[in-house]
Amino acid sequence: MSVFYGTMTSKGQTTLPAEIRELLHLKPGDKISYFVDGDKVVINAKNKRAVDLIGILHDPNRPMLSLEKMDDAIGEHLGDKYRQTQDDRDRHQRSSEDAAG
Repeated sequence: MSVFYGTMTSKGQTTLPAEIRELLHLKPGDKISYFVDGDKVVINAKNKRAVDLIGILHDPNRPMLSLEKMDDAIGEHLGDKYRQTQDDRDRHQRSSEDAAG
C-alpha cells in the first residue's frame, strides 16, 4: 500500500494526487464516493457505467449464492481491507516515530 498526500484549501477543496487519479483511472467529470468510518475515509471511483458491468457476476459453473452469503462475503472483505489499512497506518506511524528519534 502506498501513501499519498494532498493539501486542503480554505474552501475545503483538495486535488487528488496524479498517482491516485491514474490508479483509479479518473478523468474530469468522474464521480468519487467517500466512505467515513470514525476518523478514516475511503475514496472509491464511481467512473463505471452500468452497461460496463453487464455479465461480470454471472458464472454458470458456480452455484448461486443467497443475498445473506453475499452480504457476509462483502463484510468479510471490507473487514480485511480495514485491518490492512490499520496495519499500514500503524507501520507508517512507527517508522515516523523512529525517524523522529
